Order: sequence, then structure tokens, then C-alpha cells
Amino acid sequence: MDDVSLKSRAIVFAMCAGAVAFILALIATSGGGVDIANVSRALIPAVVCAAMCWASAERSISATAAAIDAAIARLSRAAQGDLSGEIPPEIAANVPQLADAMHSLFEQLNANLDSVHRLAMFDPVTGLANRTNFRRTCERLLAEAPLGTGGALFFIDLDRFKTVNDTMGHACGDMLLGMVANRLRAVADGVAFAPGSPPPLIGRLAGDEFTIFFNALTDSAEAARIGRGILFALAEPFDLSGTEVTIGASIGIALRPQHGESLTDLMRAADAAMYHAKASGRGRAEHFSEALAAQIAERATLESDLREAIDRDEFTLVFQPQVAAEDGRIVAAEALLRWRHPRDGLRFPGSFLERAEETGLIVEIGEWVVQTVAETIARWGRMGVEQRLAVNVSPRELDHATFFRRLREAMRAAAAPAHLLELELSETLAMHCSSEVIEAIAQLRADGATIAIDDFGTGYSNLARLRSLPIDRVKLDRSLIEHIAVDADARTIAHAVIGLIHGLGCEAVGEGIESHAQAEILRIIGCDVIQGYAIAAPMDEDAFISWSKGEVRWASAG
Repeated sequence: MDDVSLKSRAIVFAMCAGAVAFILALIATSGGGVDIANVSRALIPAVVCAAMCWASAERSISATAAAIDAAIARLSRAAQGDLSGEIPPEIAANVPQLADAMHSLFEQLNANLDSVHRLAMFDPVTGLANRTNFRRTCERLLAEAPLGTGGALFFIDLDRFKTVNDTMGHACGDMLLGMVANRLRAVADGVAFAPGSPPPLIGRLAGDEFTIFFNALTDSAEAARIGRGILFALAEPFDLSGTEVTIGASIGIALRPQHGESLTDLMRAADAAMYHAKASGRGRAEHFSEALAAQIAERATLESDLREAIDRDEFTLVFQPQVAAEDGRIVAAEALLRWRHPRDGLRFPGSFLERAEETGLIVEIGEWVVQTVAETIARWGRMGVEQRLAVNVSPRELDHATFFRRLREAMRAAAAPAHLLELELSETLAMHCSSEVIEAIAQLRADGATIAIDDFGTGYSNLARLRSLPIDRVKLDRSLIEHIAVDADARTIAHAVIGLIHGLGCEAVGEGIESHAQAEILRIIGCDVIQGYAIAAPMDEDAFISWSKGEVRWASAG
């Protein structure tokens, strides 16, 4: 049936008409009998009828048949992707309805494909090139440009956009993004380039991140001027449905070829410069530099070293004693993390914990700390050591109740006495931890663990919230203690804070004690426990056990 055409059907029609004429003629001339003469006479009108039918049909349908055959061929080409070719004129001449239908079909298909292309290659909120389109177009421009040809990539991250999105809703957030895109277009259009140069390419990568690539821009000063223009444009207030909103931006600038030839290198450099701008106070445009390159290399090396440290078990704990201010009895020790670096020696947490937080390695380090603390407390329990072991909880761990549940399970698995465990939570984090985390902390406290608030005095505590937390001790931040030996106002403030802590029914702990004068003043104004280098430096476990079994290591002068 696939090969049947109108012409073949016309032939069949003519043959059928001839057959009917033959049968009728044969009946009319037979006279009750059929012989050769009757058949011969009947064949003559049959042949004539068939020929006439064929001639008539052929004249009426040959043009239509040719047009339909041409339409079939054109639709076959369309099925292979040719939607832009002309519709053969014979189709419009002989079957105009079919030509109109094909024309409408191809227009609709082209419109649908254009719509799909726009959705795939352009951001629907701003109309700018999306990440895929920006990368493809920029890579093509870089590939077509000779090596060494200049170019500038601007990485723009909006400041305070999340606040607008959260407070005014996503519809207003989308409206703001559209306004930002228009201002970026205006800045790019205001940059003069040589005739024939491709226009600046603007893209929205994701969320509140935008990029602009200026081809053939080589002057660092000109790039800085454009950066200032973008900052000025985005610092102007936006009118969102009658509400005036101010955001601003942080911008990173990478130049070709100084900071890389490929888009990947330029994006990495501009991104690093943008984060440096944010870290330097926001609302700035920063060029990528050799110093930033060194920082990136250092951070990459640090991350690699941290991964190896976890695999090689290079971490250890040291212990700094906490003693009663009144009589010098040792009451606890704070476990402090150290890294036995194979090249740099013993490294303090300040040199690696921030990077561990950024990369997520803090989770694995936290697992090691949980297991080590549980084993240490179990070992101390068997040795008869009655001093508590205090452990700091990192911000990432405080976000998840599972950390406290794992710690509780590890304590039970190691048969470690819970009353020898103390958890230290920073003041700021304690004010914002979830109810699930508070419940997990309360379960540990119910087992016998002690809970302490660390760095008190550096955040903005809600006293009602603080009173509702399951806590036993509060550690004064060292900034409250630093000047108490020489400044009467500092002593007054520390005295008031200690009174507040006692009013909450908690012990007051002073940390960062650097002199006996500080320790004595804290004792006089009512501090319960003190800790610092004036008492004892952090030490390994064996040294701490020996230290704790000795005579009173510190006592008040009074």
C-alpha cells in the first residue's frame, strides 16, 4: 500500500469501468448464447469505455497526483529536519488547502523549536544567556580569537539579594533580577569598542550570580572603570512595587591572557577575586592577583593534606586543665585538637579548621573526635580519673542532632561514664540551634553529661532563651577578662556578667587566664573555675594524668 499513487488508482478505475462495459455489452448482444462473435463485439465498447475513463481521470488527477507526490517528498525532508525549505509551487497551484496546512505546520514547528531553544539557552527571568549558552558562546569567542588576544571576564554576585527574596517573596526577587539584568545591559552598551568587535556577552549563571565577557579588552584600568560602573549601577535603589530596595554587588575581574587562556581558567580566577571582594567588605570590584593565586594553591594543598591526615591518623588531642578558683583543685580539662603535620610539625586548629568546614572534612574529623573522646573518657573512668573532659562542638556539628546521637552511642559502646563528659557550645550557635538539637543535648545531659556555653559575651544572647537551654556552665570570653587586672570598668563588667551567670543557676568559668593577677581578681569577684596558660599549658594525655594526680597546682594568693 505504501507504493500506491493516484495514477495507479486511476488505471484500476479505468480497467474496472471497461470490465463493467464489457459485461453489459456481452449481455446485450448475446441473445441467449455466448460465442466468439458476441465476445468480440462486446470488447469494442469495453476498450473504448476504459480508454475514455482513463483519459478523463488522467487529465483530472495527474496534476493533483504530482502535487501530492511532491508534498510527500517535502514532508519526508521535513521529517529529516528541513523545516526552512520552500513548499513546492505545484502543491499551492493544485491543492491549495494542503499547501496552507503544510505552511502552518512548518511555522508552528519552527515556533516551537525557537521556544525550546530559548528555554534551553536563555534565562526565562532575565532574558540573558544561561550558564550553558554563556559558556558555549564564550568558549567559541575564545577559540576564534588568536592566542594572546585580550579579554575580560566579570563575575558579579549580588549582595543582600537573599534578604529581598526571603522578605518580599520570589516574585519580587525575580522582578529585581530582571531590573539588575537591564542595568547590566545598560553598562555593557555604554562601553565603546572598535567597529566589528562582538558585543559584550552577559549571562546569568544561577541565583544571584551574573557574568559579563568583554572580548578584546586588554586594559586593566579600563576593566576597573567598567567594574566601578557596574557597582554604581547596582548600588542605586530599585523600586519594587513601591518599595525602595538597595542591594549592591561584589565583583571579581579576570583578564586574558594574564589570568588564563581558557574559560575555565578565567572563571576560576574571577570567582576567586569575587570571593575576595566579599571577604573584604562587599560592594567592591577586585582583580585576580598573584597573591590570590597563591591563596588558592595554598587552600588546595591544605585540603589535600587534610584528607591525607584523616587517612594517616595524624590528629591528636591535648588537654588544658580547668581548676577551681577558690582552692586550685582540678575539676576538668578541655580537649583541644592538634594536627601532627609531617612537614610543619604541630598545627593549631586555627590554621586548618576553617578549610575543614568549607570542604566538609570537618564531619570526618568530628567522627574521629567523637570516637577518641569516648575512648579517652572510658580509659579515664577505668583509671579512676574523676575530672570531666570538655569538648568543643563545631558549627556544622551543632546543626545536626545526629552528631549528639552518635556521641551518645559512642559513649555507651565504649562504656564511658557520661558524667565525665562536658560539651561546649558557642554562645551565638546555642542561640540558634533547633529544637531537635536541644532535645538531643538534653538526652546527653540526662545521662550525666555537663553542658557549657563557650565564648559568652561575644554574641547577642536572649536571656529567656538562655534560661531555657539545658546548660550547667558558662565560660566568659577572654575579651571580658583581658583587661580586668588594669581596668576598673573591665572588672565591673566581668563582675556583672558573673552575677548574671550565677542568676541563671550556672557555674562561671574564666578562660584565657594569662596572669595570676587576672586569676586572683576572678576569684574575688566570684568566678568559680579558671583556665589558661597562667594555670597550665595544654599537654598530652600522659602529662595531664600526672599533673592531675599531683598536689594542688595553683592556689589563690589569699
